[in-house]
Amino acid sequence: MALMSRVGRRLRRIIQRPASVELTRYEALLPAIGEREAELEKLSDAELTDAAARLRETEAFGTEQYVELCALGREAARRALGERAFDVQLLGTMGLLSAHVVQMATGEGKTLAGALAAAGYALQGKRVHVISVNDYLARRDAEWMRPVYDLLGVSVGWVEPALGAAQRKDAYAAEVCYGAVSEIGFDVLRDRLVTRVEDLAQPEPEVAIVDEADSVLVDEARVPLVMAGSVDAGIADEEVATIVRRLRLGLHYETDPDGRNAWLTSAGASVVEKALGGVDLYGDDGADRLAAVNVALHAHALLTRDVDYLVRDGKVQLINASRGRVAELQRWPDGLQAAVEAKEQLPPSERGEILDSITVQALIARYPQVAGMTGTAVAVAEQLREFYKLEVAVIPPNTPNIRQDRPDRIFSTPGRKLRAIVEEIRTVHENGRPILVGTQDVAESEELAEKLAKADLPCVVLNARNDAEEAAIIAEAGTYDAITVSTQMAGRGTDIRLGGADGADRERVAELGGLHVIGTARYPSSRLDDQLRGRAGRQGDPGSSVFFASLNDELVLANAPDVPEGIEADPETGEITDPAAHRQINHAQRVAEGVDLEIHRNTWRYTRLIEHQRAELLEHRDEVLRTDLARTLLAEEQPGRCEELAESVGEETLTRVCREILLYHLDQLWADHLGYLGNVRETIHLRALAKEQPLDEFHRAAIPEFHKIRAEALKRSAKTLTEASVTEDGVDLAAAGVRRPTSTWTYLVQDNPFDSDAEQALKKVRGMLRKKRT
Repeated sequence: MALMSRVGRRLRRIIQRPASVELTRYEALLPAIGEREAELEKLSDAELTDAAARLRETEAFGTEQYVELCALGREAARRALGERAFDVQLLGTMGLLSAHVVQMATGEGKTLAGALAAAGYALQGKRVHVISVNDYLARRDAEWMRPVYDLLGVSVGWVEPALGAAQRKDAYAAEVCYGAVSEIGFDVLRDRLVTRVEDLAQPEPEVAIVDEADSVLVDEARVPLVMAGSVDAGIADEEVATIVRRLRLGLHYETDPDGRNAWLTSAGASVVEKALGGVDLYGDDGADRLAAVNVALHAHALLTRDVDYLVRDGKVQLINASRGRVAELQRWPDGLQAAVEAKEQLPPSERGEILDSITVQALIARYPQVAGMTGTAVAVAEQLREFYKLEVAVIPPNTPNIRQDRPDRIFSTPGRKLRAIVEEIRTVHENGRPILVGTQDVAESEELAEKLAKADLPCVVLNARNDAEEAAIIAEAGTYDAITVSTQMAGRGTDIRLGGADGADRERVAELGGLHVIGTARYPSSRLDDQLRGRAGRQGDPGSSVFFASLNDELVLANAPDVPEGIEADPETGEITDPAAHRQINHAQRVAEGVDLEIHRNTWRYTRLIEHQRAELLEHRDEVLRTDLARTLLAEEQPGRCEELAESVGEETLTRVCREILLYHLDQLWADHLGYLGNVRETIHLRALAKEQPLDEFHRAAIPEFHKIRAEALKRSAKTLTEASVTEDGVDLAAAGVRRPTSTWTYLVQDNPFDSDAEQALKKVRGMLRKKRT
């Protein structure tokens, strides 16, 4: 019977939870962990720390060590936080220690499970980075969990943009370091430019525990983090921006259904050519003006203020679509960034030469061991396996989820949908239940807030404009009578307690039905829907959720615009109950998810080669940085000059000078190589028209150029060594005509933000056909 029961459980797990790791071996350890509890309670704090220290003496972590770590961690959390870890949290800890992505429901204590796992890795002598989605969560979790780490004898730190070089180095020196994925990635890029070993911030990577793993590992995997060196101010064509502002959709330009592309009509081309003084945009002399027109048209037609970006403090600030937050360091490629700034009549921001870049996927691939945690992992289990070789472990909730998820309510138009949302809020608000409304973007959140104010339903708005107030707003979102309207900011990493921060009205709110979550539209990913729903029903709390949708929502228009005929709406309310409408919206969401996956795959096909080349060059650079290799190589190239300098400035100075010169040229040639590869990527779609495989052509272009870098760097270094002025203080590279940028800066940029290679090719063909017709 026991065997049949185990087989039955496994069959149910396979059927209900695809790609889920079997948890039986971890569950079997829970009684032993419980047996240690009474004994550990008798220990003093110092004795508890000593008991944890003994784990450091173990060569390999096995069953016995898992039991001891979880028992010690439970006791440390009880003392430090007043929280006794649930069995399911310890299952999550063991899943993380086994290098899985654990799926734990909202409010089930992922933060503590992650901290205990990080401590477990640290007690094995491994350095751990706990990677978060933003700086706020990284600092919050590090400070919150510090007392637990202290009791376990594990050092902890965190990195954030405000830290200086020395503080940053100290943070990474801790056994466990928390940081946002972008901040850790930027430090990797900064380390790739240092010329002295002591300036390196990060030690070699060992273990990454990724919070909100599906967001970091899937949604942002293709986003390159960029390190740039200052060149000059960006340049936008103000004349073109003014002309494009006057163009009208449908007459002068058209856009494709998914809003990823825009192009001039023949009438639009004529208007622009005339306004520019009769230039032939499609002639040999008009190429530069055509490029300026195209980028200005993209800024005008495809990017919307308060949806794609904000204008704040005289600057264009991009909004991260999956989080609803301002992406502090994110920008578009230089030409488009300048075009948006011209559109908003702002001065162009600083332009940079790209020195290096790395995708989030490549950043995570640096770690020999990776684990992760999130509330929505099963939906992307196949991608986690394909791109990271990670398996998902679904942790059951400590208390069954009793949240009521109502079916979507679908309407014929967004206007009628909005009226129904206001009415829903009014109805639920009458009895005092707290309401959280999740909107798609800043503009929609503010429009809904205005509608609610007119309906005498006051609300608090949380969006990218007031993200500094996030913690305070979220803390009170579960308060009696509260209405909170938020972008996707409230969809991840937030814990809404019934009754507010102090829980004073918890029972009163629970009796009313708990938090009610309303989605104003379905998101492009079902995981984002589930994250928003998950704000209610925390740890067995009552709660409910409902999504409103329209067949004219952006999701449907962009991904499944061909709505089946015969779907009818109620003539008074505009509500649609036909099951075909539900199927259409679900289909649109699946198409959107499929498009994102294909972009991810396509981007990784190209960046995989670049990452291989980067790793090979960095291995050589690291050898130059840490040894006397540069001196040896340059002595072979310029023996006379090296002997002369050895006598005049000394061996030590000569070695340092050779190293600086060779590192400079390696870094400059790598930056040039990235620029070359960028140009190849931009034109590779033309190969598709010639029936060639774009990826094969990319490899054919990229590999020979890369193999020239080391020899060319040595050749240039020998020339610089001969021409540069070298004294006992070192080398004056600037006087020799070679110098590093006076300042460096970092940003994120969406790879291929508007269209695929195929769409680019079609655009070119359409442009040529239109030109022929005129």
